[in-house]
Amino acid sequence: MIRTLSAVSFRAPGAAKLLKDIRRRQLHSTYDVAVVGAGIVGLATVRELILRHPSLSFILLEKEKELAFHQSGHNSGVIHSGIYYTPGSLKARLCVRGATLAYEYCEKKGLPYNRCGKLIVAVEQEEIPRLKALYERGMKNKVRDLSIVDAKGIREREPYCRGIMALDSPYTGIVDWRMVALSYGEDFKEAGGTVVTDSEVTDICMVKESPAGSSEGMTYPIAIRDVKGNEVRCRYVLTCGGLYSDRLSQISGCSPEPRIVPFRGDYLVLKPEKHYLVKGNIYPVPDPRFPFLGVHFTPRMDGSVWLGPNAVLAFKREGYNVYDFNARDFADALSFRGLQKLVLKHMTYGLGEMYRGVFIGAQVKILQKYIPELSLSDVLRGPAGVRAQALDRDGNLVDDFVFDGGVGDVGSRVLHVRNAPSPAATSSLAIGEMIADEVENRFAL
Repeated sequence: MIRTLSAVSFRAPGAAKLLKDIRRRQLHSTYDVAVVGAGIVGLATVRELILRHPSLSFILLEKEKELAFHQSGHNSGVIHSGIYYTPGSLKARLCVRGATLAYEYCEKKGLPYNRCGKLIVAVEQEEIPRLKALYERGMKNKVRDLSIVDAKGIREREPYCRGIMALDSPYTGIVDWRMVALSYGEDFKEAGGTVVTDSEVTDICMVKESPAGSSEGMTYPIAIRDVKGNEVRCRYVLTCGGLYSDRLSQISGCSPEPRIVPFRGDYLVLKPEKHYLVKGNIYPVPDPRFPFLGVHFTPRMDGSVWLGPNAVLAFKREGYNVYDFNARDFADALSFRGLQKLVLKHMTYGLGEMYRGVFIGAQVKILQKYIPELSLSDVLRGPAGVRAQALDRDGNLVDDFVFDGGVGDVGSRVLHVRNAPSPAATSSLAIGEMIADEVENRFAL
């Protein structure tokens, strides 16, 4: 379903040269299409657009000095197979197709990945009906090679894992998503696209005069200005702002809702001498009463193993540390009626997540349900990621894609991706196709 509102540890081949070439590049004057936001969704989309329309001129604007710097570079690195999502839903279709496209892309580009598989493990009898329902959901979504295994099957796949039944998903894998995103950027640049970093967009508006020195009239009626006063003129604008997608959309007069609320996930890291405890991804059976999947074991492409994450409100939209704080972000979140309702609805769960974030022994205790040999001395505090969670005013998590244009004349030439829900990295190439279709339909490219 598409909801429409009216009115790096690894580097991709050539990525170092790409970043060197684009950093602080002076803006040109006019382009057919400007894309704001160089996370994995923006990169996949602008790549798809330029491959479809090589005769058009494209520019990609990114506020950071590097590409894929935030969510795309701070995630678990899992290639999801599409088990969890409602059959027939857009999320399900995009994830299943996206995983296939991701594997194909990595093979074509020579990017390393590991199809290490995943077990979703039931440790209590009461979890078995939910596990079986999850299997039926995965089968309806046409997830590849899915099966249910018993306790013996669990031990065969994960010798140190204990459970009474599990869903085995061998098609699940791991990859460095930032490396993949940088490769998308290289594809875009090689196709003739222009990438400009260190360009934080502050204004998107219609103009009434032609660019200085231009004889092309009002061919490029949209002006995009950044915090440094640079200006780009273009025919059409697409924004993929991630953690700032709601604020970017408000620039062109869109509704402030759904609101983006940042949730930080803190990981633990397994000490190297204990890596033998985990071979592939080990996940709990999700509890439908709560909004997140729960803590899990995730091997990484660099050989490390992450445990977690928890899920707590971040006091800064790009705050990866416990003490990161931004007054505006904090006030925006706490004053939002939707967050207030979500907190009240899940008060006990939220307090538990905060407690486990402070006292890691509590998180280890949950992890020991799956690997009893794990001890507190086996783990260290690890990195964190921040998830851009879209909320409506009733406190509901917005799981659908939200497209918005704005009001007035600018709305006919601007498209905002207000929400690209998880798993956006896995689905990125499929999402890029979908957004490119929407751009073509709206702007008649």
